[in-house]
Amino acid sequence: MKYVVIQAFDCPDAWYKVLHEIWYNGDIFEVGYGSERSKTKKLNVSIEITHPENRPLVDDRAPCDMKYVQWYALKYLWSGVIEEETYTYGSRLREPVDQVEEAVRRYLEEHGDRQVTLVIRLPEDIKKRLDERKHEPPCLSLIDTEIYDGKLHLTCYFRSWDAYAGLPANIAGIQIFNEALVSEINRRGKLGIKTGKLIFHSKNCHIYGRQFKLVEELLKPKEDSRRKTLMSKQGN
Repeated sequence: MKYVVIQAFDCPDAWYKVLHEIWYNGDIFEVGYGSERSKTKKLNVSIEITHPENRPLVDDRAPCDMKYVQWYALKYLWSGVIEEETYTYGSRLREPVDQVEEAVRRYLEEHGDRQVTLVIRLPEDIKKRLDERKHEPPCLSLIDTEIYDGKLHLTCYFRSWDAYAGLPANIAGIQIFNEALVSEINRRGKLGIKTGKLIFHSKNCHIYGRQFKLVEELLKPKEDSRRKTLMSKQGN
């Protein structure tokens, strides 16, 4: 199992670098159980995004737009139940304990609190379900938080992560979620906290076989440009 650490400036930069690493250095992994059985390329990966607040949050070549990202952040992450969904990340964050509210309350009481971890996965998710698509365990398992140097930093764990289609919307949506969380802390505490780094870990960050051609076409122009630059430098 290959493990890599990726450092990125902003969210679009992270998306491109993750795809590049998986495409050129990823392990071949046959998914035998889950929402989609497929040949994939994957890595065990850690991603540090130093300026996730930078706009645009989504690359214009990503298979999602800001309208979807805003819906994902505010409806799927921040708020609660969506009728057609068995659960959302937001519904698990809000019930049976409103973890978002508790996070705000605890940081208002103590900025140096290092125990404010928001948990999405439940113990019973380990059980195999008859309808796997309906009851698939959440990909995003937890969001850990910490205020350091006047900024709220988030560390998130994805057990499984679609690097091409899911990752760009997820990281942009989590940045908006963090902005909403910081805004609420600041409003109620009359503070000036800012959003900080986003750090992600995933044991299986992957590209599906059906996406191989899309990723190859996405990476090719930048690779061609990089080769031309190198050749030009060598020529000089």
